[in-house]
Amino acid sequence: MPVVAQGATVSTTAQQGGRLAGPLSASVANLCRRLQTQVSPRTAAGFAQVLRRLGAPLQVAVAGRIKSGKSTLVNALIGRRVAPTDIGECTRLVTRFQYGTVDRIEVVFRDGRKQVLPFAPDGMIPAELGVDIDTVSHIEAYLTNAALQHMTVIDTPGLGSLDAASVARTEHLLRDASQGADAQSWGEGDLGGDLDDGAGGANGAGGAGEAGGADGAGGESDELDETSRNAVAGAEAVLYVMTQGLRADDEQALAAFTAATASREAGPVNAIAVLNKADTIVPETVEGSDGDVWKAATLLARKQADTLKPRVADVLPVIGLIAESAEAGQFTSSDAEALRQVADLDDDVLDVMLLSADMFTSWECDVPNGVRARLLAKLDLYGIRRAVEAIRAQPDITAGALRRLLLDASGLAAVRARLNTVFAARADGIKAAAALASITALAHASGNAAERQRVHDAIEVLLAKPEAHQLRVLEALTLVASGAVEMPDDLTEEVLRVGSNADIPAQLGKPDATREELATYALERAGWWRSFASFGATPAQSRVAHVVHRAYFLAWQQLKAPGAGR
Repeated sequence: MPVVAQGATVSTTAQQGGRLAGPLSASVANLCRRLQTQVSPRTAAGFAQVLRRLGAPLQVAVAGRIKSGKSTLVNALIGRRVAPTDIGECTRLVTRFQYGTVDRIEVVFRDGRKQVLPFAPDGMIPAELGVDIDTVSHIEAYLTNAALQHMTVIDTPGLGSLDAASVARTEHLLRDASQGADAQSWGEGDLGGDLDDGAGGANGAGGAGEAGGADGAGGESDELDETSRNAVAGAEAVLYVMTQGLRADDEQALAAFTAATASREAGPVNAIAVLNKADTIVPETVEGSDGDVWKAATLLARKQADTLKPRVADVLPVIGLIAESAEAGQFTSSDAEALRQVADLDDDVLDVMLLSADMFTSWECDVPNGVRARLLAKLDLYGIRRAVEAIRAQPDITAGALRRLLLDASGLAAVRARLNTVFAARADGIKAAAALASITALAHASGNAAERQRVHDAIEVLLAKPEAHQLRVLEALTLVASGAVEMPDDLTEEVLRVGSNADIPAQLGKPDATREELATYALERAGWWRSFASFGATPAQSRVAHVVHRAYFLAWQQLKAPGAGR
C-alpha cells in the first residue's frame, strides 16, 4: 500500500480511479480527502486505498465449493471463455477480471512484482503460468468487455476440506466474525454505537481479516486461504454458487467467505446465490415439480433461499454450462448443424441416446461420436434435448435463434437481472457502507484516541445528511438480518424487503400497483412504523423502526413528486 505523507493532498482523478457510484460515495470520498491531512501517514495511506476502491467498479466475488461451476458461471457473466474450468494451477489462484483498454494478464507475486503474460491461443488464461505459483499472490486479467466497465468479477478457489487443526482454528475465527455481525456502525446516531465497539476486526481496512467456516455434519470445514482473503477484502458483494446438494454447513461456508469482504457481513443487500447445474436435478425427487426439470430447480432454489435467509437476497437456478456456451461464443453454426443431425434421428434411437451421457456418445447412429462428444461438452443432455425439441418444432430455426433459445433455457438472464437489482442499483450505498467500515477500522487501528475521535465526528456529520439515509437503511437491515436486533417474523420480512430492493414497488411488496396505490400504502406504513417506534417497540427495535418509517416516507415523497414515473 503506498504511503501518503501527512499534509499531502490527494487529487480526485488519481485517487478515485474512475467514476463514483453516486452521491453517497462522493460524500465519503470527500470525507477521506479532508481527513487525510489530519491523520497519521499510515491512516492516510489506508484512506488512499479506500478512495481507490470507491472509484472502482463494484467488485463481486464469486464463491462456492470446488466443482460447483464457479469459473463456468464467471465466463458466462463476462461473456467470454477466459477463466479456466478444468482443475489446474490457475484454479488454485484468485483471478480478478476487470475492464482494460488492452487484453492482458498480469501475474502478481507476493513480493509485489508483476509479470505480463498473453492469453493462450484459445483466448483463455494459460493453464500453466510458467512460474512458481507458491510465489504468486493472484492474477489480474484485463479485458475490453463492456460488461466489466461497471462490475469487476473476482473468481476464487473453491472452498474445500481441512485437517482437524484447521477446523478448530476456523471455528474460532468464525465465532469472532459472527460476534461482529452488528459492527457495521459508524457513529452514535440513530443506530450506531461507540466507535470502539464497531471498529474492531473490520476487514476492509486494506488488510484482510481471517475467517472460515465451521465443520459440518460430514466432518469437513471451509476456510479461505491467505491469498483469497487478501484478494476478496476489496469485494463489496458476493455471488455464492451452490449445487443441488446443499449441505448443512453451506450457510457457515457462505458466512466464512463473506466475513472477509469489505462490508464484513453478508446479507440480502450484498449477497445472492445461484443453484448451478440445475439440469442435473431429478424432477421426481422434488414434490410439485410435475416431472419438469426447470420447475423442480425453481422449487429447490426457493427451499435453499429459505435455508440461507437472511444471508442472501435470493437463490436462482442456472445452468452455467449452457450459459457459458451460448453467451461466451462457444455455440457455433457447426454445433447447430450437428444438432439438426441429431434431431433427424429416429425417435426410438434418440430416446435411448438421451438416457445418459455414455449412451449419447457410444450408441450407434449416423452422427459421428466426436461430434456428439462436442455437443455433450457444450450443452449436456438437457441442452441437447431442448435444442432438438426446438428444431423439430421449427425446422428452419437459425443458429442465432437456437443460441438465444439455449441462453433463455440457462437462466442466466434472471441471474443478471438480480445482480443488477441487488448489486448495481445499490452500488452507491454498498460501496459507501463498505468504505465507512474501512475508515472506521483504520481509525481504530491507529491507536490514537484523538484521531479516532476526529474520524468519528466527521462520520457523524456525513450521516446527518439526507442522502445518507440509505446507509441507515443498510445498517438497520444488517442488524435485523444478523439477529442483533430481534423483530417479530412479519416485521423482519418487511425490513428485509424494504432494505433489500432498489425500486419502490419491490420495496413495498406491490409490483403491480399503480403510483397512487403505492403512495397511499407507503404513507400508511410510514405512520404504522412511527407508531410502533413510539409505543410498541423495545429501544433497539425503535431505532430500526424510525429508519423504516423514514424509508417509507421518502418513498411517498418520491411517488408524489411531480413527474414521478408509473
